[in-house]
Amino acid sequence: MLPVRPSAGTVGRTRTCPHCKATILESAAVCPQCRHHLRFGVADVAQPDTDGFSALRVEGSIEHPDRGSNWEYSVVLTIRNERGVEIARQVVGVGALRPTESRTFTLSVDVQTPGGRRR
Repeated sequence: MLPVRPSAGTVGRTRTCPHCKATILESAAVCPQCRHHLRFGVADVAQPDTDGFSALRVEGSIEHPDRGSNWEYSVVLTIRNERGVEIARQVVGVGALRPTESRTFTLSVDVQTPGGRRR
């Protein structure tokens, strides 16, 4: 069985990961949330998905100074279209930092190119 590439009519369609229940692209061979392989045929598992790349990757850290009270934080992700209109907003993590603690955050925008790599 050969891996099935989505046709132009299915680009951008989503489904639910059977493992973690995250909403993912229908074309995904591996869930980006839980990283489980999505098995639809022997060829899909044996052949890794190489038609994707990261269009953006940002990493940053926050460090609580060694003074003051605890800090609370929320990680908020906002997506806007080309006109600046907000189309999605999600809180993806919350937590607290005590003095001298730190957290590192990474944001990546992974792009899948059904039918071959096009940049």
